[in-house]
Amino acid sequence: MMRIMLFLLTNISVMLVFGFLLFIVGIKQNSIESLMIMSVLCGFGGSFLSLIFSKWIALQAVNGVLVKQAKTEQEEWLIKTIKKYSEIVGITPPEISIYPSLEINAFATGARRNSALIAVTTGLLQNMNKSEAEAVIAHEISHIANGDMVTMTLIQGTVNTFVIFFSRIVATIVTNFISSKKNEDNINNSNYPIFYFLVSMFTEMVFGGIATIIIMWFSRNREFYADAGAAKIVGVDKMVAALKKLQMQNDQMNKGISSVTALCIHGQESFHLAKMFMSHPPLKKRIEALYNRDYL
Repeated sequence: MMRIMLFLLTNISVMLVFGFLLFIVGIKQNSIESLMIMSVLCGFGGSFLSLIFSKWIALQAVNGVLVKQAKTEQEEWLIKTIKKYSEIVGITPPEISIYPSLEINAFATGARRNSALIAVTTGLLQNMNKSEAEAVIAHEISHIANGDMVTMTLIQGTVNTFVIFFSRIVATIVTNFISSKKNEDNINNSNYPIFYFLVSMFTEMVFGGIATIIIMWFSRNREFYADAGAAKIVGVDKMVAALKKLQMQNDQMNKGISSVTALCIHGQESFHLAKMFMSHPPLKKRIEALYNRDYL
């Protein structure tokens, strides 16, 4: 979830800044064509910038430290394991970061398969045995090998484009209705620029919420494939054991014994609306999918 949240927040921030700057400098959307061009530039611009700077943003967000040379046996094992699994799937070994956290967590990010980053918490290294940790690492390696960050970028850019486009269309319709000066030949809001801006920002937030549901659906789907990829590398039993360990930690957390989260997912049952905004499927469903060989 960490990589997805950082990606979404950075992407949305850049997109909003682009939109605001275009408004400030007075760039108008005088036609459907120019509005679409602006929407594509802002929509994909935010996505690709967040992807390009994803490693730097992630390291800054978690206060991660790059492991370039092993200083401990644990770091040496981590480097060798990531290198071995990278060779299996045919990618350049990603950079490695360990960041301080009691959570059992790991994430992968990066603009390219051969220039990625895997970050793991101290909590994962301390609370998982080697077999379980290997499965989690294989899961992240699979994300990289599957090109999930690029896939999510393209999906995010596409939905961003529609969010910006339709929010401006709605803002124009509402503003023209209020001003009683509709013009079907162009999109112009020179009469009420501030009102237009507020309406467009509001509708962008509403449509953005719907877009997030779409993005989270794709994210949950990719998790099943990453689990399956990890199972092919380390075996189904190891992957299931890792997920069960995470589930056990969740049960402890629910009882107030631990604050550990499972790959940034609680795996808890929640009401239907909340489930639509989850970046990861419940652990129970992930385990069932592995047992059923659904994505293998």
